[in-house]
Amino acid sequence: MQGSPRTGGNTASLVEPFADELSTGGAECALVRLYEKNIRPCTACRSCQFVSAGFGCPIGDDVQEIFDLILSSGMIVFATPIYSWYCTAPMKALLDRLVYGMNKYYGDTKGPSLWEGKAAALITTCGYRPEKGADAFETGMIRYFRHSRLTYLGMLCERDPGYGRVFMDSEKDHRARTFAQKLLVPDSS
Repeated sequence: MQGSPRTGGNTASLVEPFADELSTGGAECALVRLYEKNIRPCTACRSCQFVSAGFGCPIGDDVQEIFDLILSSGMIVFATPIYSWYCTAPMKALLDRLVYGMNKYYGDTKGPSLWEGKAAALITTCGYRPEKGADAFETGMIRYFRHSRLTYLGMLCERDPGYGRVFMDSEKDHRARTFAQKLLVPDSS
């Protein structure tokens, strides 16, 4: 899930070698550019809570397609630039819709997490140092993943201080590929 508005922006530049390395390692990758999808915000109607085995959302947009893709995947990578210490608007709208549609916890009885046990990771880009720019997002996502019973595998965050510098370089390419390799062979400890 790529939440960047720019097709050739920093986040896309970081995702490219990451996805290439996953593919080289034998993983099948599907890139979903959220800005190209119709993702409406959640209205908290809770209709999805009465459909225990599926998405169940009455909003007719592209989130059902994304839901189906996630259910057929073993790992979900959420890639987003950080704007004002959090993800972009389409990413946030998707996260809100998925937390209800995937987790059947909010109805009259507590149901299952449909994506329980799936692996999840983050790729972020930001203007501040990662510990000051992406930390709030990571903390929120760790809670989100725990709540959804997903297995968090970590975050790759790269900084772009701006001011006319070229974002992507060989070091960032190497770190993106190394992160992908880590996800291909999760730590067994």
